[in-house]
Amino acid sequence: MEIERGECREGAEKINEMSLVIRSRNENEAFARNCVCAFISSLNPKISEMEDVKTAVSEAFTNCVVHGYGVGKDGEIYINVSLFGGLAKIVIRDSGRGIIDIERAIQPFYTSMPNDDRSGLGFTIMETFMTGMRVESNGNGTTVTLYKAFERTENEEC
Repeated sequence: MEIERGECREGAEKINEMSLVIRSRNENEAFARNCVCAFISSLNPKISEMEDVKTAVSEAFTNCVVHGYGVGKDGEIYINVSLFGGLAKIVIRDSGRGIIDIERAIQPFYTSMPNDDRSGLGFTIMETFMTGMRVESNGNGTTVTLYKAFERTENEEC
């Protein structure tokens, strides 16, 4: 199953790409978001745009740790970032449990862990701060693809 919200075409030529594999531990969340932001800094984003990306990457990474594997369980989180002119495509994937009902999971305030002080706003936050979001899951992990278009000159297209 796949859900996509927001659109931004990747029509521009890919100008750079990076990949990262990191252990699914809470303490690695800051490292992951800082790596992504350091990489996209070549697009010269505004501070507010960089904060948007940090917030969304933090939410996606935390979802992998908490829901994909479970806190304290061992697993890997795969991050790939592609730059297309003024667009960043950020793919964050785990090989954990997956999401049974994506439609339900992306609804604001829904949480599969109501007794664990979870707000159920992770996907809502990602969607709010990014230009687009796609969620895929087949029971063998989840992939969240985030798109962020940065302020551009008149000659660039998204």
